[in-house]
Amino acid sequence: MYPPKHHQSIDIQKMIKVIKAYPFGMLVSILNGLPLITHIPIIYNETSGKLVAHIDKYNPQLATLTNNSKVTVVFRGPDTYISPSVYSTKQLPTWNYIIVHIKGNITLINNPNEAKKTMIEMTQFLEGENQKFVLDKDNRGMRNSINYIQAFEIEITDWEGKFKLSQDKKQQDRDNAKEEFIKKSREDITGFIDEIYL
Repeated sequence: MYPPKHHQSIDIQKMIKVIKAYPFGMLVSILNGLPLITHIPIIYNETSGKLVAHIDKYNPQLATLTNNSKVTVVFRGPDTYISPSVYSTKQLPTWNYIIVHIKGNITLINNPNEAKKTMIEMTQFLEGENQKFVLDKDNRGMRNSINYIQAFEIEITDWEGKFKLSQDKKQQDRDNAKEEFIKKSREDITGFIDEIYL
């Protein structure tokens, strides 16, 4: 596994925090030797300890998702360039990041009521503490769309935390890099979003 050991984490609770804070994951599987990637919200179920998601039935990646097929999911937390100017010692430019890789086995959820339950639970999680919208089990839109999605669970077989946070630097430089990381992670992106929306 890369990066080097001092940039790796085996702390599953920290990895779960990343998954919860950044649930828009990359689902990776292989078809005929080629990787297929779909970006979808994927939530962690505290009770089962599994990841839960759904994918459009017209997505060609679905052909790779059969019971017990193996997948990788990537959850990408914040990342940023760290300038040597923030350090108290001479350093080279670098990039710090927080990423979690999960490997696991697929279980398809074919029962429509169970699939609806995953959609309701995902909506509840994504709405957060201040629930502005509640997806009701009898929601007409969900009833109409349930036949066009495939719900599934991922039983986790391997956790990989990749937290590159200047751990190999002296404490003052680590603290400086952490402040820079926080500052850049909170930058206003309104201008960028406005340009993309044009």
